[in-house]
Amino acid sequence: MSNRAYRVETAPRLAQWRIDTLSACTYRKSDPFKIGLWNWYLAVEKNKQLYVKLYPEVSSLTRERPPIASFVIKIVSPSAPDRKTLTHPGICDMQLKNSDEFVWATDTLFTGRIIIDVEFLDLKIVPPSGGEPSSIWDSSEVKQHSETTALAPLSRMLADGIHTDITVNAAEGSIGAHRAVLATRSPVFRSMFSHDLKEKELSTVNISDMSFGACQAFLNYIYGSFRADEFLTHRLALLRAADKYDISDMKEACHESLLEDIDTKNVMERLQTAHLYRLPKLKSSCMRYLVSFGKIYEIPEDFNAFLQSADRELIAEIFQEVLAAWKGL
Repeated sequence: MSNRAYRVETAPRLAQWRIDTLSACTYRKSDPFKIGLWNWYLAVEKNKQLYVKLYPEVSSLTRERPPIASFVIKIVSPSAPDRKTLTHPGICDMQLKNSDEFVWATDTLFTGRIIIDVEFLDLKIVPPSGGEPSSIWDSSEVKQHSETTALAPLSRMLADGIHTDITVNAAEGSIGAHRAVLATRSPVFRSMFSHDLKEKELSTVNISDMSFGACQAFLNYIYGSFRADEFLTHRLALLRAADKYDISDMKEACHESLLEDIDTKNVMERLQTAHLYRLPKLKSSCMRYLVSFGKIYEIPEDFNAFLQSADRELIAEIFQEVLAAWKGL
């Protein structure tokens, strides 16, 4: 049997194990795959029932900081009519330490090729100092990036309005800022303040296409006053602003963050965003999620609506991916 039979394909929060066939009585364990901080295994056993197990690899990390997982797990028969799918009711905040923690037993005995599909909704750990579990995905790399590249005094200048010399007008309000800081972070702002434009003359910058909250998050990022929840809430608006004002590190931070939580509810919007703002990794991940992982079959209404309005070049790329996947079967 080839190594491919045990390999689990992964995206940032998704794992799929494709099994060509299961005999009447069989046990099979996957190769390890990484999601979050841990290596994981899937195992299936077929007897009078079909059993599916998901568990982390035994290690010092698992013993000291076992994952507290929320996930949705499915068994898919891709060759059956309408892609026959059996979905577990869902797991919320289950601590997993070994192979006996999560076992799904079902009386439905699939035949032929099956796919074990696991979508991780959240992974939490208890902090070393104790207390309430926290998500490993809350702050991500973007917080570290912002904290290491920004100077703490700048955030205080913004928060306390110290010697502000320009007003930023958002859709529902205004925020005092500093033209030197904005000009340093953005060549577009620098051009505004260096030439005889209305922004220089009136000491104002109008960003009417951003809500007040999004504009506050935009300035907070520029000044280094990072808040993870604020960033996550306004990622798409921040991406638009980063592209508009040519702030490359912010654009890349948004790009990396949008890669982390692709799911069936947002994948079409993410794909459109990736195409619009030239985000190759996000586009590739969305295509892979839709085609390689078969999620395109789970959102027919969203996909049909997308086809009515999407760019023709992007639609052509999707169908090229689908055709390539069919040829590879």
